[in-house]
Amino acid sequence: MGPGQALRDSMVVAKRNLLRMLRIPEVVVFGLVQPVMFVVLFAYVFGGSINIPGAGLDADAYRQFLMGGIFAQTVTFATAGASAGIAEDMQKGIIDRFRSLPMARGAVLTGRTFADLVQTALILVVLAVVAFLVGWRIHEGVLNALAAFGLLLLLGYAFTWIGALIGLSVRSPEAATSGGLVWLFPLTFISVAFVPSENMPSWLAPVAEWNPFSATVLAVRELFGNLPAGYQAPDVWPMQNPVLASALFSIVIIAIFRTLAVRKYKRATD
Repeated sequence: MGPGQALRDSMVVAKRNLLRMLRIPEVVVFGLVQPVMFVVLFAYVFGGSINIPGAGLDADAYRQFLMGGIFAQTVTFATAGASAGIAEDMQKGIIDRFRSLPMARGAVLTGRTFADLVQTALILVVLAVVAFLVGWRIHEGVLNALAAFGLLLLLGYAFTWIGALIGLSVRSPEAATSGGLVWLFPLTFISVAFVPSENMPSWLAPVAEWNPFSATVLAVRELFGNLPAGYQAPDVWPMQNPVLASALFSIVIIAIFRTLAVRKYKRATD
């Protein structure tokens, strides 16, 4: 089966998942609640109490600094939805029905991840509006802003493949949801998303600075123009080259976890 047919099959599966999303809009609504709460709580509770290198205890500077982390956290948390959705399809036998059809094996997973990418994009749009209302602004022009959102969606797409692998590896949607979230909290909080690595213990800062999540956070801050004028990035390669590092990390994650997920899917349906 050629790549053209595989792409068409993937789009059919993606359409199926998008239609399901429209019929269950509360999934999108609940997906918006957490990031909006994080924006409001962090902006007004922690704003002015966290020292930002180059800006000090400036509440407005922290709100600008914060949003890159919130955007990145939001796209990575789509992992849990991908995990639960695939696990539910496995449990209900929908995957077995797909297997009986003359379609590309990887199309089921590719279509699912495409649909999750569309949902993530919609959530990002709404989140950007909320961020604008609390004082966040874009300072580096439209093209750089589009590049920043592109890196965010690339990271989100990469993490949905991790979610796909988790969903295929567990026995229930509940376990998939837990499995999709339990490792995300340390990944997102041991990063530069909410506090600079300079504020962390010396043994923890290198972990945050080499975290792929941190590279995307710093990249979008740079592209949005949300870094304080006096900010100096840590002297490590991902933090000195965040845009390139973000793209490379995401591509490597996709290559590794797509391969593992498709292999797992084939074994699960043989």
